[in-house]
Amino acid sequence: MIALLEPLFPGALAVHAERLQCTDAVPAGALRVADLAHSPSLLADVLHLHARARGAAGARDLRPIASAWSLDYLSALLPPVVAAASVLQHVFPVSAEHIWVRLDDKGLPASFHVLHLGEPRRGADTAQRYAPLLWQHLQPLFTALCSLTRLAPKILWGNTARHLEPIFDMALAATGGAAHIAHDRDHLLHHPAWPDEARPANPLHARCREVRPVDAGQGRPVKLHRQCCLYYLLPCEDYCGACPLAPQHRKKASEILQP
Repeated sequence: MIALLEPLFPGALAVHAERLQCTDAVPAGALRVADLAHSPSLLADVLHLHARARGAAGARDLRPIASAWSLDYLSALLPPVVAAASVLQHVFPVSAEHIWVRLDDKGLPASFHVLHLGEPRRGADTAQRYAPLLWQHLQPLFTALCSLTRLAPKILWGNTARHLEPIFDMALAATGGAAHIAHDRDHLLHHPAWPDEARPANPLHARCREVRPVDAGQGRPVKLHRQCCLYYLLPCEDYCGACPLAPQHRKKASEILQP
């Protein structure tokens, strides 16, 4: 694990940071993320490899495969990068041009590799600290995935927000609710406009809905995901418990028509 991250990921949490590595040389077989994003044939090979691993070899609709692949990709990439950017206010060099990914036999990220540690950006605003991750890494990769599969971009950004929420929850709990972390979470997930006025609308922002299960009595409401990830379209899968498209969570016509 990168030494800078060790205090943030003690004990059993270490696994969430170990897949981001700083190395003197790029490991054999690792792909630069920019090359993956700029090569439709290479990206297609990765998605078809993942499709076979999920029992969907030969699938013509790669949208659910791309979405599922992105969830695993984000799960590996985001925890160490977000923890550094918000808790430590340190920015790793994670733009697509400066980070490599090593894929496993299912096409999923086994590890990410950078060649230097980047720089501390204490005092920099949210937009500055998150630009390398969101605009210089995820945006070109998502654009390539959507162009290749016709997946809606909002699904990939919704997948990103889905991973960001628990990371921020854990960071706030570990720091006693540090104000600068709360500020980052608010700007990234709850503001419709991106903090930098030169950018378009914030793609991470979307309406969140809570529902109370019919058979839950006085139980707690369920917070639904911002977007459906299309997981139910994968072989032998179904809607997840927080899917906004799950039949039990869809609004009845009478509810929609009520003022």
